[in-house]
Amino acid sequence: MKVGLFIPCYIDQFYPQVGIATYQLLEKLGVKADFPRQQTCCGQPMANTGCEQDAKPVYRHFVDTFSKYDYVVAPSGSCVYHVRKHYDVVEQTGAVQHVRQSTYDLFDFITTVLGVTELPGRFPHQVGLHLSCHGQRGLHQANESEMTPVREGQLSRLLRSIDGLTLTELNRNDECCGFGGTFCITEEAVSARMGQDRVQDHLLNGTQVLTGGDMSCLMHLEGIVRRRQLPMRVMHAAEIFNAALDGVARTSVRVGLNDANGTTEERPIKVTI
Repeated sequence: MKVGLFIPCYIDQFYPQVGIATYQLLEKLGVKADFPRQQTCCGQPMANTGCEQDAKPVYRHFVDTFSKYDYVVAPSGSCVYHVRKHYDVVEQTGAVQHVRQSTYDLFDFITTVLGVTELPGRFPHQVGLHLSCHGQRGLHQANESEMTPVREGQLSRLLRSIDGLTLTELNRNDECCGFGGTFCITEEAVSARMGQDRVQDHLLNGTQVLTGGDMSCLMHLEGIVRRRQLPMRVMHAAEIFNAALDGVARTSVRVGLNDANGTTEERPIKVTI
């Protein structure tokens, strides 16, 4: 199974530790991912500002870069959603269709392709989960409050499996943080107030570590946390899982890997001791 790792631009530039944690986490789960150095952007920023035609060369470059892999994995539901849903504006060659279908958010890949539903390790903190709009309502990674009162999702299940980790019960668990890409620039005041509301919900309910699967949302919330000097740390979920797995014995769990042909192999987890 050949896996290509896509690291979004803002992670590459501002949060490289998240890219490193993603790579290490995959390695600990038995996946040796390749990082193609010619990768750039998925094209979402240009498309979101109305310049989708200008983004087409970026789309084609992304496809050229990742078409040789069985799976493309990224620690960002937002970028993954864009590749899957918005690359329909370029010619639908076999390569384009393959990349659109095989691009996965990190936690979709872990739970759906690897078949991992729980992880060993310890992280003794109260953790508040922010569900990004693209991840939840775009990729359907969690239940939506307008559809059901049941609060459940892939990432929350993985977090609950970590020893010592307590998940915060929020008053409004799937409300938007207000980032919205260029929305935070064109509607700065609204965006900031929405972010303040989200942070306050976490603060009132005892969150020590605020996490999620989209660093863009977390970047917005972290800015508010830092300006208000709140006693709260912001971490991408990949950082939490990677830290929790440190020190766990190599043979503690096994993961089922679905290869490109649909067959399954089992491989012992690889964890640094």
